[in-house]
Amino acid sequence: MDAFSSAVPMEHAQAIPSRRWARIIPPILMACIISYMDRVNIGFAMPGGMSAELGISASMVGMAGGIFFLGYLFLQIPGGRLAVHGSGKKFIAWSLVSWAVISVLTGFVRSNTELLILRFLLGVAEGGMLPVVLTMVSNWFPDKERGRANALVILFVPIAGIVTAPLSGMLIATLNWRYLFIVEGILSLLFLFVWWAFASDRPADAKWISEAERAYILGELRAEQERTAGHAAKSASLRQVLADGVMWRLIGLNFFYQMGIYGYTLWLPTILKNLTHGSMTKVGLLAILPYVGTMIGMLAISNLSDRLGKRKLFVALPIVAFALCMFGSVWFQGTPWVSYAFLIGSGVCLQAAAGVFWTIPPRLFSAEVAGGARGVINALGNLGGFCGPYLVGVLIQKYNASIGVYSLAAALVLAGLIAATLPAKCDE
Repeated sequence: MDAFSSAVPMEHAQAIPSRRWARIIPPILMACIISYMDRVNIGFAMPGGMSAELGISASMVGMAGGIFFLGYLFLQIPGGRLAVHGSGKKFIAWSLVSWAVISVLTGFVRSNTELLILRFLLGVAEGGMLPVVLTMVSNWFPDKERGRANALVILFVPIAGIVTAPLSGMLIATLNWRYLFIVEGILSLLFLFVWWAFASDRPADAKWISEAERAYILGELRAEQERTAGHAAKSASLRQVLADGVMWRLIGLNFFYQMGIYGYTLWLPTILKNLTHGSMTKVGLLAILPYVGTMIGMLAISNLSDRLGKRKLFVALPIVAFALCMFGSVWFQGTPWVSYAFLIGSGVCLQAAAGVFWTIPPRLFSAEVAGGARGVINALGNLGGFCGPYLVGVLIQKYNASIGVYSLAAALVLAGLIAATLPAKCDE
């Protein structure tokens, strides 16, 4: 049994066919890794020579990192709906081509304006990614498996960090920051062939799946929809769902959480460089451990949540712990290795709540609405991905880096408080 099929609990392993774990998760995971590498490599490019060559200030660094999320808004809802009613596989295929072109072009920018335009367009191109892949996961994995399946997919964050950190440091040290964007853009195009060969939208359409496994998945999903209807899940239109206060709590939670996530992600290389005064190669190597911690945190929290059936608790606790670690990384910055330990702790908590969080919308909304709801939650919530990096940049320029990091910790505390107010049926 491989690593993906072993994600199924042992007591079910013999009764439940599990080929989908090895066939569905890997291509989705790899596509997400490619997208995330293209998204965050700018965090290494800036201290690696990009800021100096283009004359970019701290606030402009934050703007360049954050403007991605303004573009990210455009395809969120269409992407979620397309995955429900059309083909997520085709959507991601075209997205890969777009990412490749935009990333390579970023390697040739000559001005701040060109950089901002390309970062915005990259956000547009990546906008439908998460709602599409989460909907594809929902098509293949019933609720009792979905927390682990989501967590395995969202492992793209630490895996991409583990790959991007040393690769970026090496490319910048041996070549320059421009080759960082060009090489990683080419990787997107090469992966297109793998995606088209192995990705599948739904069990009803897949030719490789056994009849026993197909029957199990479709039966469990039908039963899940019946239970959801029994709990009076929202079957209204998306417009009516947007009038629901719970929907806006999910959006607000995600907004403040993403402020912390992307503020940390964009500025981590710069923080490490300032903390150690080392080379970009050293910064790249030091950035690996926080992302190793991210893998551990995600898998541990998602498994605990699935086993105990608790969603609210395992969203709130990791987010609050993230805030405390961010605070500690600044408070102890006079002792670099203690500060670095807190940065690793921040990495452990970075995405620990994410897999659990995305199991909540299907519990609250019908399947017809859930895809679009995910898109709205992700789109508006990810505006925090703009505000976090930009706010830190402005605060660094106006005050200092410590104030910037404290602002991220405060945002995470707000996210944790909102998580505690979610309705009890999140855990039912």
